[in-house]
Amino acid sequence: MAAEKSEGDELKVAESQMKDKVLKGLFWKILENGGAQGIQFVIAILLARLLTPAEYGLVGIIMIFITISNVVVQYGFSTALVQKPRCDEKDFSSVCYFSLGIALVMYLLLYLAAPAIGKFYGNELLIPIVRILAVVLFPGAVISVQTAYVSRKMEFQGLFKATMGAVVVSGAISVWMAYSGMGVWAMVGQQIAYYLALMAGLFLTVSWRPRLVFAMSRIRSMLAFGWKLLLAALIDTLFSNLYGLIMGKIYNEELLGAYNRGDQFPKLIVNNLGAAIQSVLLPAFAARQNDVAQVRSMVRRAIRTSSFLVLPMLFGLFAVADTMVLALLGEKWLICVPYLRIMCVAYSFWPIHITNLQAINAVGRSDVFLKLEIIKKTVGILGLIIGIRYSPIVLVSIKAGIDFLCTFINAWPNKKLLGYSIGSQWMDIMPSMGLSLVMCAAVYALQFVIPGGPWVKLVLQILAGAVLYGGLAWIFQMESFRYLMGIVRGKR
Repeated sequence: MAAEKSEGDELKVAESQMKDKVLKGLFWKILENGGAQGIQFVIAILLARLLTPAEYGLVGIIMIFITISNVVVQYGFSTALVQKPRCDEKDFSSVCYFSLGIALVMYLLLYLAAPAIGKFYGNELLIPIVRILAVVLFPGAVISVQTAYVSRKMEFQGLFKATMGAVVVSGAISVWMAYSGMGVWAMVGQQIAYYLALMAGLFLTVSWRPRLVFAMSRIRSMLAFGWKLLLAALIDTLFSNLYGLIMGKIYNEELLGAYNRGDQFPKLIVNNLGAAIQSVLLPAFAARQNDVAQVRSMVRRAIRTSSFLVLPMLFGLFAVADTMVLALLGEKWLICVPYLRIMCVAYSFWPIHITNLQAINAVGRSDVFLKLEIIKKTVGILGLIIGIRYSPIVLVSIKAGIDFLCTFINAWPNKKLLGYSIGSQWMDIMPSMGLSLVMCAAVYALQFVIPGGPWVKLVLQILAGAVLYGGLAWIFQMESFRYLMGIVRGKR
């Protein structure tokens, strides 16, 4: 009995330590994303006033190709490093050097393809932009290993410091270049400066350094898990960027710039809270991958909490979209408002997307992950084929509808793997969804009765939305509200 009691006490201590580690990591990750994206938000506003939608669209075309190449360089192995039960210095160094080799191959391919890209879009300026901007692939390869180490060791405080430094440096460089009349090159300079500064900052703040060791056997062992994730990520990235490729070719660069700007604002919210939760939960899920009940409980908590935080922000942004764009960006950017609102709806499903997929990764089922991506993208391509026959608004609206359908596809395997069905998941987020919709309707109506200019309306709408949502959550004593209050008060 004494031995059993001792073992039970040890388990409780271990659980408490893991909980503290997860909460601390989540705090620093949210702080990192929130601080960095807050600064990026200010930089984006300044650049939007100095650049035109067409200039944004021009760089947006190039970033599609860079993003796809970055997936090949960074994805798969970095996740495998986090998921692998035991990982040492040889694993991290081997992946680092292998990723740099892939980066070199992808850079050469982009360098050679630059003239064809310029010809396809009828703009020769794209050629030097592609060749110069592709340099970010090299620091990106190193950063992917650094962030994998951060996630595994939960050294998120170092990542916070490095990210903040990189955002400030790159933002200052881009604003100076735009103010000096360098146009699209201001955004090119921002990307290159950000990657280089982030890599340098992580070397200063994180304890990992690459060593002169390499083992192809380690690469092969992780390839069995990583190649499926890489292929899934590549499929997802290719499909996601098809909208930009099509809008840049079939329509024009100004519409692409409007779509990118409209997509940027809700994505800031999702990347801040959603990606923070994702980065911290993957190693936490992986550490408990053999305990289905524990993983199910963590997945449920993640969906409830992330939905409670993300949904009011997205629906609040939907309500203040035109007021915000007019106040922050100016009248020339009102063209992006319809896209912004559509993407707010599309991203509202991300808490379910992210958490379900991370749970599947954590239990080592990358094969299921890949199958889901193939199914979702098949459905998505059918929607894309239908959408391109109509206007850009219809095209993006179909995308939002497909994102809703994909919540069911992503959640389906976890009914068997974890015993957590899509019906149960939707029941868990419905309280947050209901309050968010009520708040959205009230905040949207306020713009028609509040006197004053767009800045006055925007501030009052945001304050009213925050008070209304928080007040309703307190009145109805929502479970997620009580859980977060318990954390704030130190009772959890």
